[in-house]
Amino acid sequence: MIPLLGDTVAKLGASVGLMQTLVRSGLVAPLRPDRYLRMGAAVRRVGMTATVGFATAAQRCPDRPGLVDERGTLTFRELDDTSDALAVALQRLPGGTPRTVGIMCRNHRGFVQALLAANRIGADALLLNTSFAGPALAEVAEREGADAMIYDEEFTEIVDRALTNLPDAVRIVAWADHRHDGRTVDKLIDGHRGQRPGPAERSSEIILLTSGTTGTPKGAKRSAGSGGAGDLKAVLDRTPWRAEETTVIVAPMFHAWGFSQLLFAGLLACTIVTRRRFDPEATLALVDEHKATGLIVVPVMFDRIMDLPDEVRARYSGRSLRFAAASGSRMRPDVVTAFMDQFGDVIYNNYNATEAGMIATATPADLRAAPDTAGTPADGTEIRIFDPEFRQLPPGETGSIFVRSGTLFDGYTSGSTKDFHDGFMASGDVGYLDENGRLFVVGRDDEMIVSGGENVYPIEVEKTLAAHPSVAEAAVLGVDDEKYGQRLAAFVVPVDGKSVTADELKDHVRANLANYKVPREILVLDELPRGGTGKVLRNDLLARLD
Repeated sequence: MIPLLGDTVAKLGASVGLMQTLVRSGLVAPLRPDRYLRMGAAVRRVGMTATVGFATAAQRCPDRPGLVDERGTLTFRELDDTSDALAVALQRLPGGTPRTVGIMCRNHRGFVQALLAANRIGADALLLNTSFAGPALAEVAEREGADAMIYDEEFTEIVDRALTNLPDAVRIVAWADHRHDGRTVDKLIDGHRGQRPGPAERSSEIILLTSGTTGTPKGAKRSAGSGGAGDLKAVLDRTPWRAEETTVIVAPMFHAWGFSQLLFAGLLACTIVTRRRFDPEATLALVDEHKATGLIVVPVMFDRIMDLPDEVRARYSGRSLRFAAASGSRMRPDVVTAFMDQFGDVIYNNYNATEAGMIATATPADLRAAPDTAGTPADGTEIRIFDPEFRQLPPGETGSIFVRSGTLFDGYTSGSTKDFHDGFMASGDVGYLDENGRLFVVGRDDEMIVSGGENVYPIEVEKTLAAHPSVAEAAVLGVDDEKYGQRLAAFVVPVDGKSVTADELKDHVRANLANYKVPREILVLDELPRGGTGKVLRNDLLARLD
């Protein structure tokens, strides 16, 4: 009886805490009763899909700007109506309702309309990286069974090559730079305005792809209920989102991070301001012009903003920002500090995984104390550091990062899954916790270099190289070596207007680290190859050595 009572009290406390969070964020607000009735009807109509927030926003504040891109503004009502029209068009395709809709679009209204439409007809939405080359796209499209592809015109050649083995797949252009004679999102919407799709015959899932920096990306399935209220509370308790404000999203929406923030914006009826291609100065201009309280980026975008000349950055205040949130790769500590020195303590560093959702968040206070921390575990998430024998390691000791939460994914579409131990999932990263419970990520499991029997984590050498006054950024990886097993190879980008030699950099590393951590090869590049989410493409770097 006592344990049962304790469990009931705990659940009641959790419910009260959730309601307090929802009220504080404005998600639950005093609205006219008829508004709540219409919002409930919208949920019943579209179902509990991942994008249901856009349908409720269209009833909560129909005339509020919902999405702003280079083509102008769509209100939430217009976004809802056009997505319904596109959904009807997809149901009436010659081959019938598609089971899987591939979406290969940059950030713009067409991406959002395609996503909402797929959700509403029960089709799985396969979010595709706009940096894909033909072979990778072909493998993913065939593996996931894409029978419809919605894409920007600029990707036509890549899509055509990729769909060679899927000749019946329907092709629809979402963004055309020129007049397009085939199917387009705009034409399909115009042909079905004022119509609503029939009931979906199955539940729609979102297929998010892993980064694939060292191979073909895997599809990770996430159902509408994955994470649920606990995940929502964890985000809103850490990051100061507020309903019916404005957020600039320039992180790629096809990636787990940008996608999740798009959903939060829709759920909170926040105006979404975006643009197809990231431009650092234009991003600052959008924040000021729209008085945005939120900015969603990937870490390298902070780098590019702070790379702008001082006099350019000085034109923009950013004073409306309450948060500038990033995820997807490591943030440079010097850039974090410099950005907050100029624009205020607004950076939130989120440690996420496609397979696990939000794992940890570093607040501005965390980042002031330790600029390279990934933060403390999200509410409802446990983090443990294990050695190879699954012994839990104490603070300060580096090992494999394992997580347990309610947001773990539903498995890869191939049927495989991640490694688990005692309910904890391997994140694939290596790191440690400090005495304050803050997490520090030092690299990927598969990036650790064993050279001459010594373990080397690339991030340590990268940070040392980047500390050289003539180096803007660096990447380090292991290369097979007959004598040492692996040797270190480094790639550096010099600061504009400066030059540096490999010997200078080797001496710099030798002066700061053990001798076995000195790269045997150092190549100076104009830039590091990066994917659409800002992650360094290590296979591309290896190819340069060949």
